[in-house]
Amino acid sequence: MAPPAPQGRRLRIGIGGMSIESSTFCPHRTTYDDFRVTRGDELLNRYTWTAADGDLAGLVEWVPLVHAVALPGGPVERDTYDRVKDELVDRLRRAELDGPLDGLVYDIHGAMSVVGMEDAEGDLTDAVREAIGPGALISAAMDLHGNVSRRFAERLDLLTAHRLAPHEDAWETRERAARKLVQRLASGRGRPHLAWVQVPVLLPGEKTSTRLEPAKSLYGRLAAVEAMDGVVDAAVWVGYAWADEPRCRAAVVVTADDPVLAVEQARSLAREYWEVRRDFVFVGPTGSADECIAAAVASAARPFLISDSGDNPTAGGAGDLAYVLGRLLAHEELASGRVTALHPGITDPAAVAECFTAGLGATVRLSVGGAVSEGTGEHGAPYDLTGEVVALRRDDEVGGDLAAVRSGGVTVILVSRRKPFHTRADFGELDPLGYDLVVVKIGYLEPELYEMAADWRLALTPGGVDQDLPRLGHHRVERPLYPLDDAEFDTPDLTPRLLGR
Repeated sequence: MAPPAPQGRRLRIGIGGMSIESSTFCPHRTTYDDFRVTRGDELLNRYTWTAADGDLAGLVEWVPLVHAVALPGGPVERDTYDRVKDELVDRLRRAELDGPLDGLVYDIHGAMSVVGMEDAEGDLTDAVREAIGPGALISAAMDLHGNVSRRFAERLDLLTAHRLAPHEDAWETRERAARKLVQRLASGRGRPHLAWVQVPVLLPGEKTSTRLEPAKSLYGRLAAVEAMDGVVDAAVWVGYAWADEPRCRAAVVVTADDPVLAVEQARSLAREYWEVRRDFVFVGPTGSADECIAAAVASAARPFLISDSGDNPTAGGAGDLAYVLGRLLAHEELASGRVTALHPGITDPAAVAECFTAGLGATVRLSVGGAVSEGTGEHGAPYDLTGEVVALRRDDEVGGDLAAVRSGGVTVILVSRRKPFHTRADFGELDPLGYDLVVVKIGYLEPELYEMAADWRLALTPGGVDQDLPRLGHHRVERPLYPLDDAEFDTPDLTPRLLGR
């Protein structure tokens, strides 16, 4: 039920933000064309709670600003960041000309890296706060794989994050941020206390799935903390493991009207996180690419899914590595066609164009992969592929043009734009259930893939989102930091700080 409206007028609440997670270890660079930018009614239509016939309609005038969201990738080019930031700030200032904004629903991710910057969300939030003024309340909805620096958190009034990984509650998180902001403004209670503490642990998402312990219980506590009298929200961030910045680490924020309770609960959550840090395990059985392929070929389970986790474009990988393709065709059972495999979606616009020129049924000789990663090491090298073009599709909404090439028992889907394959529909006419093996550039399996898999393995492959963090080589994160440091690592100071403006 919506809270009562303030006497005399509706609340004016803006909506905007910039959302991407960016691997600083990925050679890809994110440009303006990689973002989906929405404004006006298109922006309002992203959400259900902004509906003209919704329960908040009589209470709130929603003011759409600008929102930009992109598939995870490499760092954002500075001119792209500045373009979105400048538009957001300009629209905030213009909105104020029609009357002061009471608040802002700040729809972001939290792991954006920008070329030449080390705390992009901190910089963006500084600019947003300056534009909207000190009196308005800002409520941020974030991914639990975001980073929460003190600079960033101090500029906010409310902030919350997903409580599930995979993120089946992403839209629920945004709605929670919006409704808590409305409740706060309608009640006239002003800014609550924020108890903030970082935890010197940095783990990949594939080790922190809430399907498994200890994350399941840790995140399972949050609703009970939130339900305490005097608490507004409780959130835990695991941080983003594939950026090399000082802010990258786990964090806890408890938002409450009672500052003592906020500190107490934030400390408890932070201590639990620290105490269970060694209990986090991969969300599924792991192995090298060759070990996972051998296990899949030998298994009777069909389809058998393998995650090419190091080049996962939905975590920030380039999506152009042909490393696993080479390992598939190095296996005799697959090369001969006695076992079949489907492997989407290597990004290579030049190879896709060659397939379209050749046409369906043609035999092509391609140099596949390395469109942006060539020269970044042995794993970025292209793979020489000879095969038959078995499928072509123009202008896929996300992946651009698609071409499928079969060599032996392996069918590889090439895409002209980076594209995730998370559902059966993403594969188009090539039904993954018709293959023995399906190798997907992903980490933990998204729900539809998880249901599809008769069995699966998480391949610890190289790339910009390598699960082996020491192999990547972080140099700018604050040390000590688990698991980069462990032996003789003293118990850290986990005293929360009360943030204020």
